[in-house]
Parts: sequence; structure tokens; C-alpha cells
Amino acid sequence: MPKNTQAYSTKAGILDVYILKNIHQPEFTTGTIAYPLLFVLTIWIIFWIEIRLDFNFNDFGVRPWSWEGLRGILFSPFIHGDIGHLASNSVPLLVLSMSLFYFYRKISWTVLGFGFLLTGVLTWFIGDPGSTHIGASGVVYLLASFLFFKGIWSKNYRLTALALIVVFLYGSFVWGLLPIENGISWEGHLSGMISGILFALIFRKYEIPIRKYEWENEEYQEEEDEFMKHFDEDGNFIESVPDEETKPKEEIKIIYRYKEKDSKKDAGPRR
Repeated sequence: MPKNTQAYSTKAGILDVYILKNIHQPEFTTGTIAYPLLFVLTIWIIFWIEIRLDFNFNDFGVRPWSWEGLRGILFSPFIHGDIGHLASNSVPLLVLSMSLFYFYRKISWTVLGFGFLLTGVLTWFIGDPGSTHIGASGVVYLLASFLFFKGIWSKNYRLTALALIVVFLYGSFVWGLLPIENGISWEGHLSGMISGILFALIFRKYEIPIRKYEWENEEYQEEEDEFMKHFDEDGNFIESVPDEETKPKEEIKIIYRYKEKDSKKDAGPRR
């Protein structure tokens, strides 16, 4: 473990150390699109199996205050009532989960996995006894809630911009939190939103490091900057800068001085 992490762990808790170790710059990887696509493809395959083989998986949904209904915590997000229900969840699920895996790659599985379970548990507790809750909309609300509140509480402009985009695209989701239409699991939606807010609070210290440019460093020297060498003192652009090695060297002058010979020294000894 790096020294700075050890020092940090003496002042903060385990969660803070976990957050510190997983801070990273957003990066597009194969998993950024592969995992969301796999999830969406899975729910479509399950729906196809129901239609093709005339199965009904609704009994595997969350059934509040029923021990048998606890299995729905794991299975209910993969089950949908009809094609309209499935289609309405697929696009936001794909977009929001891709955003999660891109901006929060190192903590994405923690948020998605535990949020997935917490949403189901809360639905089981607050749902109407005797009702059955199916669909991935609870997970959609989990993702939308986390991305929005985490972005608003963040000091990073990119995460704040992401939060505003979520509001622009899915702001109407707020109506799904109210019991105004029969057959809509507002309890599942509310559970997802609460779970998202909770994880946004847990990871409130998770910030994307702001990348500094070379000219923002204290050690930066303008005269050594290769780009700045292309501008003269008046700010005019110089297309090519002569290299120091190719600069003409000073001309070396060789001066010859002639000195007459001393006849006495060259006469030699007398005999």
C-alpha cells in the first residue's frame, strides 16, 4: 500500500481509504458499453423466453412481506409485464448504466450491486402486502438518483454537467414516485431513488481528479515550452524555430605570425 494511503488511513475510516484508492480519471473501456448491453440483452432474452415458451415469471417478482417474495429481490429486475414495459426501461437503463461505468468505473459494481439489492429490500418492506413488483425501473431510478445527486454534490464540472443531463433526459421520472396510476410500482421507484441518494452520500468524497496542464504547474517555465517558442516577443507566430544545433557557429579565425630566426643561436658552437 502506498505511503500516502497508509497515512490517510490513520485519519479516516476504511470507506475513505477505499474511495481514495479507487479515484480515477474517466476512461472508456470495453466494459463501459459491454456490461450495460449484456444487462439489457439479458432482460430481452428472458422476455422472449416468456413469450416463446408461454412462461410467466411474475411469481418471481418482489412480493412484500412474503418470505417467498424475497426471491424477487434478485429476479424482479429481469422480469417485465409487456413489450411497452420492457422498452421503456431498456433505453434509460442502457444510457444511465453506461454513464455509471464511464465516470465511476472503480465503484460502479459496488453502487450497482448493493444498490440493486437495497432497492429490492426496500420495495419488500414498503410495498403493499399481496402485490407483486416486477421490472428494472427500480434500478433505473437508482442510477438516475445516484448520478444526479452525486453530480450536484460534486465539485467537478463534468459530474455536475452529467447531473443536469440526467435531469434534462429523465426529469419526468419524478411523477413515477407518486401513487397516481394503478399498476405502476411507485414503491419500487421510490426505493431506487432512496438507494441512489444513500450511495451518493456514501461516496460524496469520491471526486474525479482535475487534470492539470503543464502550464499550470509551479515549475513551468515559458522559455522552455516548445509551443511557446513559436511566438516572438510581439506574439507573432513563427512557423519554424531553428534548432540550437543547426544555428551557424561563429567563424574561427586563424592568425599566423612569422618570426625571424636568430642567426647567433643557429650558428652552432665554434671550434
